[in-house]
Amino acid sequence: QVQLVESGGGLVQAGGSLRLSCAASGRTFSSYHMGWFRQASGKEREFVAAITWSGGNTYYADSVKGRFTISRDNEKNTVYLQMNSRKPEDTAVYYCNAQHRKNTIRSLIIGNGPDWGQGTQVTVSS
Repeated sequence: QVQLVESGGGLVQAGGSLRLSCAASGRTFSSYHMGWFRQASGKEREFVAAITWSGGNTYYADSVKGRFTISRDNEKNTVYLQMNSRKPEDTAVYYCNAQHRKNTIRSLIIGNGPDWGQGTQVTVSS
């Protein structure tokens, strides 16, 4: 089990950039696959991006490929989401997610990761 705290959300104009951070504590961070999800007002939570425990492989939803980048720094126990070329449809609450590497990263991607942060609001204006 790990505890997750998201930060970095805010207001940005369309086309602008923003970087979200997720700080983890409680157990060995490098033992966990990490991911980002988002939930827009009135819509279901959706997968955004994921990265393996080693940082060697990344996965993205089709809607953000080429615009968002997920990365991690195991020395700082932190995972990041760099968001470029922002669009109004990116407006949502973004959540950090973690799952121990004994499970597959595919399990995290479909929403089965047991550890979640409280979320950070991202708003993109036209």
